[in-house]
Amino acid sequence: MDLYEYQGRELFARHGLPVLDGGVATTPEEARAIAERLGGRVVVKAQVKVGGRGKAGGVKLADGVDEAEARARDILGMDIKGHTVHKVMVTTTADIVEEYYFSYLLDRANRTFLCIASTAGGMEIEQVAHEAPEKVVKESIDASTGVDEAMARDIVTRDGFTAEVEDQITAIAVKLWQTFVAEDATLVEVNPLAKVAVPAHGERLPAGLAQVPAHEDKVLLLDAKVTFDDNATFRHPDHEAWADRSAVDPLEQRAKERDLNYVKLEGEVGIIGNGAGLVMSTLDVVAYAGESYGGVRPANFLDIGGGASAEVMANGLEIVLSDPAVKSVFVNVFGGITACDEVANGILQALALLHERGEDVTKPLVVRLDGNNAEEGRRILDSANNPLVERVDTMDGAAQRVAELASVGA
Repeated sequence: MDLYEYQGRELFARHGLPVLDGGVATTPEEARAIAERLGGRVVVKAQVKVGGRGKAGGVKLADGVDEAEARARDILGMDIKGHTVHKVMVTTTADIVEEYYFSYLLDRANRTFLCIASTAGGMEIEQVAHEAPEKVVKESIDASTGVDEAMARDIVTRDGFTAEVEDQITAIAVKLWQTFVAEDATLVEVNPLAKVAVPAHGERLPAGLAQVPAHEDKVLLLDAKVTFDDNATFRHPDHEAWADRSAVDPLEQRAKERDLNYVKLEGEVGIIGNGAGLVMSTLDVVAYAGESYGGVRPANFLDIGGGASAEVMANGLEIVLSDPAVKSVFVNVFGGITACDEVANGILQALALLHERGEDVTKPLVVRLDGNNAEEGRRILDSANNPLVERVDTMDGAAQRVAELASVGA
């Protein structure tokens, strides 16, 4: 699960990390009320889960409540890289002196965690690494030891942070790691992590800086990018409150409710398989075969796992067939723990279950069975002689046939 920036800031604040005050609005009037509470100059930021908001016009400064309302009206409804803006964050501004970058992430390639820090913040870290690699420090993190003050200080020192902010960034690095672990995140990223100037006595202090002595600079987290590990959701029931249902494909949501591993794609051939590796291979062979039929492509990824019972198969077929873009379905199963004869019976029972549910199944199914009890599974399907089910022995042959049927159905 990816969080919006305002949600990430709330999470950071919950863990005692220094962020500026602000609020989220869905209407210009709400943005005005937040600006009035904050007082003074504010920044209005589009809340979308994509980068490049500033270049697209989704980040605007506003002097006073009238301008904050106007800027929110400009940004709400805006399209940024295919994402419609439904919310804006209104927050106090700060006098930025320097911008930095800091993150922790899951390094899947090396099976460890990674810290990336840089004194060149405010721009994409990939660009910094390419143009000025000496300004980027990468440190592998041992999960069993984590990040204590000594390691954090070593990272901060090697990256060249100045002495005046070293203590603050060290403390932030430790607390950010604790947040990363406590929330079962796969990414926490701050860009920019910024040193901001505190106004002299007599001048208005932005919310969040009231406790900072005058004339002393403070380091704040001015952005927040957080990704949670969905496999740890059972440990964090509170994360559900942050889920954005409006941004989730309805078919993916229905599949999730049925504990199915489903991802919607933009194609015409529904894919059902058992095992992520097999399904990924199926996507490839269908895409390749589809080149001969006007560019037919896979419509989804759906892994029903090892226990392909009739109910599981019925749920999978229901989800796949509910996609109006699907013209044909490829069921590709390699029998292992679940034998192919059980799968074949499951397919036939699934079609019967869908009929009982009132589902009008009219799209053709191409089935390829291999592995444990494959011959018996094929015999069961052949004997059933269901007009919707066509059996093909090879994976490539099945891919060619299902692509052909999709092109005709289109």
